[in-house]
Amino acid sequence: MKIPLLKTLIIILFTIEMAFAQADTIKKSPFLLEASYIGEVFYNFKGGIKTGGTYLGMANIMINFDTEKANFWKGGELFINATNTHGGEPSALFIGDYQIASNIEAGNFSFLQEFWFKQRIKNISMVIGLQDLCVEFLASENANLFLNSSCGTHSTISGNLPLPIFPLTALGVQLHYNFMENLFFKTAIFDSVPEDFSINKHNVQWKLCKDDGFLLFSELSYYNNSTTYSGTYKLGGYYHNQYVITKKDKTSLPITENYPQNYGIYLTVDQTLLKKLSGKELSSFLQASIKPKNINENWYYIGFGLNYKSMFKKRTNDILGIAVVHSGINNDIGSETAIELTYKAQLGENFFIQPDLQYIINPAGTDTKLKNCLLAFLRFGINFSNKQ
Repeated sequence: MKIPLLKTLIIILFTIEMAFAQADTIKKSPFLLEASYIGEVFYNFKGGIKTGGTYLGMANIMINFDTEKANFWKGGELFINATNTHGGEPSALFIGDYQIASNIEAGNFSFLQEFWFKQRIKNISMVIGLQDLCVEFLASENANLFLNSSCGTHSTISGNLPLPIFPLTALGVQLHYNFMENLFFKTAIFDSVPEDFSINKHNVQWKLCKDDGFLLFSELSYYNNSTTYSGTYKLGGYYHNQYVITKKDKTSLPITENYPQNYGIYLTVDQTLLKKLSGKELSSFLQASIKPKNINENWYYIGFGLNYKSMFKKRTNDILGIAVVHSGINNDIGSETAIELTYKAQLGENFFIQPDLQYIINPAGTDTKLKNCLLAFLRFGINFSNKQ
């Protein structure tokens, strides 16, 4: 497997880090280097497009540079994230679901996922560059446990708009304002039509075109820091103005498609329900979003789930989770629901293993009516960093 972009970046990052090695004996290095790998063994036992299994994986190399630790100026941060995805495509080849059962499914690509600079000045932050929308918007800490992609980005949003999310991110500018300790406002504007991998192979060739339009996101967040019933509550909205895409058909003739303006609102809630001194904790998440039915095939989404941490006395960092995510789809195939049961076992500081079962009711990602699916994943992950 050739991944020249990642190899080149690794060489650059570690060369820079070595240059700061002597200074690091006196103070902390301004560079934080991280490397991670997630792999999945997948099998579809029944239903969908066909039964069978495959393997898929994702590797990341990340670097964070702190301008204050480098004695340049306060509040500056540069971040780079290079990614390689490889292996099979469960949803595309076996399941046929709309919501995408694995959030690392992307095909075989090596690309730059993030490359941005952030500057903080008191209670205001600005971020500019190549960004993944879901890092700052829509995110639910409790839903992040689950593999189904809708738990990360609501299907109403990812299914109807060309979003700057994994794997294909886009240029944008974000502004964050901290009203008070627990109340935050975020807004961002993005290039609304990122160049496809077929044109922009490694996501390093960016073009801003007036015909692409823009994507605007805004979100208000409140954090309840209660020691027993902590919670996070997010209310957001988005607007995508009219844009034009030119594609080629099977005869290589250009076809221009016009898309109308689009918009919607969403809600994300994380809530602790029970917390004991022993470390046992029961928490929940709720996600909901809606957009105009007349111009969106998937016009509403709702998801909810429960996480139970430290089920066993000697496994205090393990988490058991169950979630249900539903996409309201307005076509002949009908709506889709996914039920997911997962258990994440932390085996040491840098390694985890996560068996996962999903039952997909009415897979709706193709033009054909498919039977319900029963599928299993065995995910594992490993990560390293020079964090002190």
